[in-house]
Amino acid sequence: HKCPNCGNEVEIFSDELRVKCRKCGEMVYREQTPSCISWCASARECIGEERWKELQEATKQKK
Repeated sequence: HKCPNCGNEVEIFSDELRVKCRKCGEMVYREQTPSCISWCASARECIGEERWKELQEATKQKK
C-alpha cells in the first residue's frame, strides 16, 4: 500500500484495518473487498461487538 499523502510504501497486515505512515504520520487504510460483514444480517453477532465497532468506525473514517 502507498501512503496517499507522501507516497511512502506501508505494510498493512491482514488483521489490520489501517496503519500510520512512518514517514508523514498519515493514516493509510487497507482497501476493503466486499465480504459477508457488509451484507450479512448476522455479521455483528458472528464477529463480536468490539470488532464490529472497529470496522464500522474505520468505514466512517475512510469516507
